[in-house]
Amino acid sequence: MTDLFRLLPEELDDLVVRLGQPRYRADQLLDALYRGSARSIDEMTLLPAALRTKLIDEGYTLGSAHETHRVASDDSETTKVLLQLGDGILIETVLMQYPEPGVHPRSTVCVSTQAGCAMGCVFCATGQMGFERNLKAEEVVAQVVHFSRLLRDRGQHVTNIVFMGMGEPLANYAETIRAIRILTHPRALGLGQRNITVSTVGLIHGIDRLAAEGLQVGLAISLHAPNDELRQRLVPTAGPHSVGDLMSAARRYFKKTGRRVTFEYALISGLNDAPEQARELAALLKRSGAHVNLIPVNPTAGGFRRPPRARVLEFERILREAGVNATVRVEKGAEISAACGQLRTDERTTRESDLAMQIPVVPVHGRRQSRPSPAPSQNQ
Repeated sequence: MTDLFRLLPEELDDLVVRLGQPRYRADQLLDALYRGSARSIDEMTLLPAALRTKLIDEGYTLGSAHETHRVASDDSETTKVLLQLGDGILIETVLMQYPEPGVHPRSTVCVSTQAGCAMGCVFCATGQMGFERNLKAEEVVAQVVHFSRLLRDRGQHVTNIVFMGMGEPLANYAETIRAIRILTHPRALGLGQRNITVSTVGLIHGIDRLAAEGLQVGLAISLHAPNDELRQRLVPTAGPHSVGDLMSAARRYFKKTGRRVTFEYALISGLNDAPEQARELAALLKRSGAHVNLIPVNPTAGGFRRPPRARVLEFERILREAGVNATVRVEKGAEISAACGQLRTDERTTRESDLAMQIPVVPVHGRRQSRPSPAPSQNQ
């Protein structure tokens, strides 16, 4: 079985010709895929019945992801969905909108590239779930198409994509790149490459491969610490010289692509938010041309808490005064747990609670056995 969302337009050209159809049928197929609302090949009624039958007979399908749960923020600017894939795996995708008076809102889709994550970052909800599997390119594309259809009903469209959802994109390199090429192809969804950002915890080989792809996508590196000792505490997969290695990789990426690199820094109260750590970070990044995105961590299990607002602003001020471009991330959807991993964790907790209600409590050694409450979810 091959999902049509997996194929590049040139591959669809070859497919329709092989099936005995004129090449222009590929454009009709692409229009149905990326601008239509069909949920199955049978529903692509603009295509000839004979072509639809041949596609089905040849084992082609159309998107296996379906929405099982949706939450929206109080201001309706953030929407988070839980999608179930064909094998039952659950993944999350988030839409964040930034309205501006008189213009089309910036509509950013945050996509997942893996179910779970093997990086194990101690403050991240997905990192604490463990790793299930890589997503296929078509499963990444389907996430964007899902929100593209929703926005089209509002007279809007997707403007940006960030690979910042569940998983490490560069650990699923080939499928991530195929998805980017499909999403940016002018005959498919047609997004500008500069409107896409790939976030990584810092896979050096993956960063160098990405720089050589000839793409103009942005790169965001999850740094979270100004020195190796602290970074290894926060990111268990970090090597003994990861900070210096990442600085070198970022310089190579900028030199190869001309795109400024963003360093993401999750501020955790009492751990990496002290003024001396801000000064250490400033010394590390001064004159690098990089941008620092400060992210007050969302409340998590494990005792991690965000710093007070004044401390966040002090950290930002120290960086700026040292000449480092820094901003505090605009928070979207905090009240709906819109950080990665939270919706799926909430859904799992709900299912476990429902199951617990169906199973009678049994005595153990003369006492009633109680089930521990699921731990609160963690996030990036």
